[in-house]
Amino acid sequence: MTILEFIVLLLVAGIIGSIGQAIAGFSRGGCLLSIILGFIGGLIGVWLSRTLNFPDLLTIQVGGVDFPLFWSIIGTALFTAVISLFTRRRMTY
Repeated sequence: MTILEFIVLLLVAGIIGSIGQAIAGFSRGGCLLSIILGFIGGLIGVWLSRTLNFPDLLTIQVGGVDFPLFWSIIGTALFTAVISLFTRRRMTY
């Protein structure tokens, strides 16, 4: 994997993380958190789809690494929703 492919993978993970946070309705943090959530959501989404024997939908390949877009968005939204349940919201006056 080259540096350019790694940067593209980070960009895709950031976009996936942002979409998942928007679906869950919870956004705390910036670009780095979106990238981390995109990767974690990808892992959760792939595990969920393989456990339930669902097909991979909208998969892109970057540098020999398959990145399932649909299941990454679903996994990120689920993970973000769980995080939002355990974090306290700040009160603004």
